[in-house]
Amino acid sequence: MSAYLAQVLSEDTLPPAKAFIVPHAGYMYSGSTAASAYALAAKRRVRVRRVVLIGPSHRVYFEGVALPEAAAFATPLGTIAIDAELKAMLRGREGVIESDHAHRQEHSLEVQLPFLQVLLGDFTLLPLVAGVASADLVASILNEIWGGDETLVLASSDLSHYHPYSIAQQIDASTSAAILRRDSTLTGEQACGAVAINGLLTAAHFRQLTVAELARCNSGDTAGDRTRVVGYGAYALYAPEQHRPS
Repeated sequence: MSAYLAQVLSEDTLPPAKAFIVPHAGYMYSGSTAASAYALAAKRRVRVRRVVLIGPSHRVYFEGVALPEAAAFATPLGTIAIDAELKAMLRGREGVIESDHAHRQEHSLEVQLPFLQVLLGDFTLLPLVAGVASADLVASILNEIWGGDETLVLASSDLSHYHPYSIAQQIDASTSAAILRRDSTLTGEQACGAVAINGLLTAAHFRQLTVAELARCNSGDTAGDRTRVVGYGAYALYAPEQHRPS
């Protein structure tokens, strides 16, 4: 992870952004792609005090969006406090549940935490696991806790899964084009975290955010086997008042 970050941080010339879409595979597969987003997030490290992180549920079926019951998450790099204020804002809201079971083995969130700890240092976290949920529900939740410069918003998702290399490239190129035009009707075949992406893009449309692709590849590029690959993409979402890449 540190090597991926060092390379991107030394090369990056893009401005910071409010929100990001980041991949969530093992670091050897998608770490370099994720690092392209975290390099921009690092530019806001002085201001960011809160991170809102939403990803899909891979293991537990439920309807709505799940808050954790726990007061903190732990990684080998230390403990991250759950943001009590943001959690209280959502507790009891229609479509929101509290469930440690939904969070316990959810790698779409867990893989992001070391990046955040290395780059941001001290921050609070609001982790959200999305089950069966509409884009409008996810967007309304994100809008409620959107915050200002102190809040970073992340949606965790990989792209296509288990296609031959060339086919995956075509699918992911089409998906990326949809993301760039803020199309909030992605399916799970296009992105495993479509529920999180669709919600974020719906919020982005409401807020007139512009989307920029930062990096895209698949596991055939990073791990070698091109017979059945998984796609990865990183995207930045810019508010109208932010400087955007040309």
